[in-house]
Amino acid sequence: MRSIWNGAISFGLVSIPIKLVNATENHSISFRQIHVEDGGRIRYRKVCELDGEEVTSAEIGKAYEDADGSMIPITDEDLSHLPLPTAKTIEIVAFVPADAIDPLQMDAAYYLSANGVPAAKPYTLLREALKRSRKVALAKYALRGRERLGMLRVVDDVIAMHGLLWPDEIRAPEGVAPESDVTVRDAELDLADALMDTLGDVDMDSLHDDYREAVEELVAAKASGEAPEPSEKGAKGGGKVIDLLAALESSVKAAKEARGEEEDSVADVTHLADRKASGADKKPASGGAAKKSASSPKAGGGKKSTSSGTGKTAAKKTASKSTAKKTAAKKTTAKKQSGSKSTASRKRASA
Repeated sequence: MRSIWNGAISFGLVSIPIKLVNATENHSISFRQIHVEDGGRIRYRKVCELDGEEVTSAEIGKAYEDADGSMIPITDEDLSHLPLPTAKTIEIVAFVPADAIDPLQMDAAYYLSANGVPAAKPYTLLREALKRSRKVALAKYALRGRERLGMLRVVDDVIAMHGLLWPDEIRAPEGVAPESDVTVRDAELDLADALMDTLGDVDMDSLHDDYREAVEELVAAKASGEAPEPSEKGAKGGGKVIDLLAALESSVKAAKEARGEEEDSVADVTHLADRKASGADKKPASGGAAKKSASSPKAGGGKKSTSSGTGKTAAKKTASKSTAKKTAAKKTTAKKQSGSKSTASRKRASA
């Protein structure tokens, strides 16, 4: 890898010659601006606004724009005379726990390579000291015309340096948090926890840029004269969340489906509107509970107990119908006998 800066790490009285190498690279696809009518490249030319003439890089210098718009020229010689002890040195100023660094300060990342054989011993000493202390080193260094803050830590067997923003470059998050008071219910937190557990860990190496791959396929298709196929994947959700519990529950189910897990393990959640409609917020009466337990089949009964109960019920109904017929027949016979007795009495009276 090509170094972008050569200097030394100042570790007390120990000096470690090093090379600075970019630890990251940008894989995003860049586009050129063209004239739509004929496909010609659009280029920017550097033109002096006073005389309208195009100028070369050798003719361009630096200047500071004052508040009134006037330009104050600053030359490289002016800057070289400024006291900048870190111009060619990464000066370690402190060792602190890693969690003392706010991730908001993180900037570009670099690898520090030992420059030459004599640098191997002090380089290894600093690396092992950082490992054993479980701390990171705070350092100052100069790069691209300004002094910067950095954090040195060990990655595998290499010392890496993260550029840091200065503390006064971090904005305070004023007015960013929701202004209204919001109450989060336990049921919502439980489902959020379930979603976090379902998503779980991820292999960082498995993550990739889907959009870049789609752009590469589009470019390849158009380069070969083929019509690009429309993407089947639609944009994910926007819109307002009407029912947070429903959205969380759906998210848990979707995450489980994506991981090939069964949905049965997702806890059922009764939504607030459903609870109000069904009266679930009220305590059930003891009688209802007794009926519920009485009607529920016993363990191991299964379908047989249900069919058996149905048969008994049918038998009872048949028996009750038979009893009703016998009772009706007896009443009819009694009426006939009563009528016969009345007729006989009337005959005797008339005789």
